[in-house]
Amino acid sequence: MRAVVAAPITLSRTTPLLAGPRALARRAVAGPLGLPSPLHGRVVVVTGASSGIGEATAKAVAAVGGRVVLVARRAEELERVAGEIEAAGGEVTWHACDLTDAEAIDALVATLLAEHGTVDYLVNNAGRSIRRSLALSTDRMHDFERTMAINYLGPVRLTLGLLPAMREQRFGHVVNIVSWGVQIKAPKFSAYLASKTALDTFSRIAGRETFGENVTFTNVRVSLVQTPMTAPTEAYAGRGATPESAARRILRALEDRPITQDTLAGRVGEIANLAAPRLMDALFAGFDALFPDSAAAKATVAPATADPVSDPAGEAAPQESATAWASLNSAPAGSSSTANRP
Repeated sequence: MRAVVAAPITLSRTTPLLAGPRALARRAVAGPLGLPSPLHGRVVVVTGASSGIGEATAKAVAAVGGRVVLVARRAEELERVAGEIEAAGGEVTWHACDLTDAEAIDALVATLLAEHGTVDYLVNNAGRSIRRSLALSTDRMHDFERTMAINYLGPVRLTLGLLPAMREQRFGHVVNIVSWGVQIKAPKFSAYLASKTALDTFSRIAGRETFGENVTFTNVRVSLVQTPMTAPTEAYAGRGATPESAARRILRALEDRPITQDTLAGRVGEIANLAAPRLMDALFAGFDALFPDSAAAKATVAPATADPVSDPAGEAAPQESATAWASLNSAPAGSSSTANRP
């Protein structure tokens, strides 16, 4: 399990200005003095933890001594991940929860606070991506509604539920897994990137309101990651980072508490969009034509209400057929059993 967090420092995209002097000072002395991770003994909730980025992140946190709480829809997969963390000597509990269900989220918050008193760190990783052009979306308003439900409204509700206890103890950190696309504004991702941009902006404003209480927020703007969610898009075959490399970045964000972690390409794209917006529009129009909708995006299937698909895995690429939304309506209605309670 510890291989998941090998050499976490080398993969960070955090600049010194964004990380802050306290994080830089800790990094300077932690290695030579053998100091434990700031996560050691802390309660860390990871959503979307049954596969992909969430699973890798949970294992990385447990490997440095964090008390991990796994949250996702699929109880059987959560139990599997928890068993693997236990076998490696980690401390873990898990809860099955549909993060598009407001009542289920409220029940989860109540359970977490009753069990742990407060949550020290929250990783909002669960999410859903979709790549579909506007030409194919004019009669698919549900794409936008459901993407917003899992990528924005769910994380915000969970954050708001846990925030008062963080503020009361004068410590807390929330890490949101968003996308470099919020900077680049890539075509065919209008539903997905609108929801991630909303979460990105919410966190920046929330962080300013809670700064005086030592409660901070980080937006990790990851690029393409190889997870089960990438399979429906042919253009992504064999591309992207591994979940383990993404987890190393997230671990660094948890420990250093920067404002953002992004990629060089994301930074360049953001600057170019500001400096030459019409030129970027023309360039991306060309890319849009060069990379058409995938076969899955073109499929005309009615929105499904059964047969769940794989669990969200943070910055995963699109599950574009209508069946991608089935699991949003079929998850357990609230928290369920836990394993290995501390």
